[in-house]
Amino acid sequence: MRKLLASVLLASLATGAFAEGSGVPDTAGPNLVLEIGGQVSGKVVIDLLPDVAPKHVERMIQLAKDGAYDGVIFHRVIEGFMAQTGDVRFGKRGGDTTMAGVGGSDYPDLPLEASNRSFQRGMVGMARAADPNSANSQFFIMTDPATSLDGQYTLFGHVVEGLEVVDQIKKGSPYANGVVSEDPDYIVSATVEE
Repeated sequence: MRKLLASVLLASLATGAFAEGSGVPDTAGPNLVLEIGGQVSGKVVIDLLPDVAPKHVERMIQLAKDGAYDGVIFHRVIEGFMAQTGDVRFGKRGGDTTMAGVGGSDYPDLPLEASNRSFQRGMVGMARAADPNSANSQFFIMTDPATSLDGQYTLFGHVVEGLEVVDQIKKGSPYANGVVSEDPDYIVSATVEE
């Protein structure tokens, strides 16, 4: 059995069937495709996991199809941890973004969809307030592992392309909890490939 598992693992690595940097197999999607702009530009593809977090995946797809993420800044980026975006109310580029990070969409908040998946590099989770059932539109992409988040936040996807773009997103001040106060990078467009 061990030899079989080892050969499957080696075959998956050789064919690139694992998501970039996450050690998680790429699924059939759907995929959330983010075109990133600002000091860095490029494409980030997130393999969504409806079998792990169906309500959160449904919300991500709806907001992307609504165009809600287009022009939204990465308002909180912490070196060695994660890049956070998705405040569709207060995080729109070109407007007053001083409140970015406290807003959400017009849709109701979502309940926690805890799983046994671990927050490793490349994983994508839903941001929330102190209440575990307060996720709405904001999400974060892990640049390094943070297993302390496991089971506490909903993990709904993982990066399968463009993790090097995420690594280059402008960092915020460590003295301001990673808040990016000047010229933040942003989502040019968010689309869904089903």
